[in-house]
Amino acid sequence: MPAKNKELASIFTQIADAIELKGETGFKVLAYRRAARALVDSAEDVVNLDKESRLESITGIGSGIARKIHEYLATGRMKKHQEAISGLPEGLFAMLELQGLGPRTVRLLYEKLKVNNLEDLKRTIADGSAASLPGMGVRKVSTILKSIQLSEKSGKRMFLNEAAELAESVIHRLKNDPNISNITAAGSLRRGKETVGDIDILTTGKNPKEIVKNFTSHPSVRQILAAGTTKASVLFETRTGLRQVDLRIIDASSYGAALQYFTGSKGHNIALRSLAQKKGLKISEYGVFRGKKRVAGKTEKAVYTCVNLPYIEPELREDRGEIEAAAKGKLPRLVELKNIKSDLHMHTRQSDGKNSVEEMVAACQKLHYTHIAITEHSVSAGYAGGLTADELMRHCDRVDRFNAHSKGFKILKATEVDITTSGKLDYPDKILARLDLVVASIHQGFKKNVTERVCAALKNPLVHIIAHPTGRLIGKREGYDIDLDKVIETAARFRKILEINAYYGRLDLNDIWARKAKQANVKLSINTDAHAVKNLDWMKYGILVARRAWLTRNDVINCLSTSKLLKFLKTGI
Repeated sequence: MPAKNKELASIFTQIADAIELKGETGFKVLAYRRAARALVDSAEDVVNLDKESRLESITGIGSGIARKIHEYLATGRMKKHQEAISGLPEGLFAMLELQGLGPRTVRLLYEKLKVNNLEDLKRTIADGSAASLPGMGVRKVSTILKSIQLSEKSGKRMFLNEAAELAESVIHRLKNDPNISNITAAGSLRRGKETVGDIDILTTGKNPKEIVKNFTSHPSVRQILAAGTTKASVLFETRTGLRQVDLRIIDASSYGAALQYFTGSKGHNIALRSLAQKKGLKISEYGVFRGKKRVAGKTEKAVYTCVNLPYIEPELREDRGEIEAAAKGKLPRLVELKNIKSDLHMHTRQSDGKNSVEEMVAACQKLHYTHIAITEHSVSAGYAGGLTADELMRHCDRVDRFNAHSKGFKILKATEVDITTSGKLDYPDKILARLDLVVASIHQGFKKNVTERVCAALKNPLVHIIAHPTGRLIGKREGYDIDLDKVIETAARFRKILEINAYYGRLDLNDIWARKAKQANVKLSINTDAHAVKNLDWMKYGILVARRAWLTRNDVINCLSTSKLLKFLKTGI
């Protein structure tokens, strides 16, 4: 995300929070929140858009918001922001980050008990004064306290893989419960977001009391936060700390509506409910209602049908135009894991991998792939066991011998060649010319003319794919100093491929940029960058990124047969 987009998104979120704390409700609050979300989702830098007077081209940015963005970029200040936060203690905004503590409650605590920060809040909970406020009570205060404790214990959001594994563990256990009929993980995990906070699991079934007991008695549960008759919240111990999982037991007649509601996103749900209101309907977690009569709710499909929309896949539900596309019958048929025929970026123990070529091949055959690319590092990556030119040629000889005797499975002769700090590729063209596939990437000099180096590689007729194009590591490293707009433009012009790296710590390109690449008619490749057999399973995370980017199987070269891929690599057609 461009730095100024992130900065302004934070400012608009704080404006929305501040005016809610001061008693504002309705459209103004939603407008600022939608603007913040639009800036986060936009792949375009607001600095460039402002210079070109194109700020309003971003869905969710109107003329008023555009003027405020221009004011901030021109002066470094925004009058509305200063007005909104004026008179409010900074600690109130930190309180809003606690689960279940909204602006109305924070405002009540601030006005009645002079609660200015988390320490004040904990004090008023301890002395009982918070519970004495109108609309609070012991139960609500207990929930707030547990939220504070969770925040202090659990820390950061989970990587997608950790959240998926935790949810799968819980669901696997509960699926064996004869009381349960349906069970699904909802929330940001179901939408395939790259990081996940708490995990929401929805079920239907008989004997809810036994279902809750089964859930709370999971061997990894370390603390029970709540255990009622239809829902429960617990803290699970994971390798990265304590993580909250919430279970809700839903009546079968409302299961689809609840699943749609708790899957989100908030922006998608607001847009859907607005559409329903225009048709005289009300959508809630309990169903779709016309007056007091429930007209749908058993399935998600029925919820969307009530507003004359086809079913919208969870990964698309981010209020990024999916409802408008659905209304026009223009939703894409998203790529699926079963469409994947190859993994085109992986390493063996010839460089810095853990398994042999034979072991990687056997694992890929079990995944029903028809071809793969072994892409060992090049010579400059000495720290990763990079191959010399002679070693790469000997590897190619072994691949040729394997392919000569293999039926129905092919290894492509390939490499992951470094784009050096000088801008040259790590192997001469005469070496690269022998290969079926050349993956080029940056591993050093993250701030040294990266855009120019990557674009030069894209212009080389022997290069096919740029791997992990931004170099980011989620939550650890921002990545290269790179102009992705120019990279995508160059890739489109020279008919080259950009990678979605499926490693859960990269997921690079992200969904925003991958969608922008698709819109520029750039093909994508989803690869695991596996360094061991067990890493090949990461493909599913790359698929989630691709689906969030609106990609179809026609956008992803891993869906091509061996012969069609080789033809594409040679001709770009």
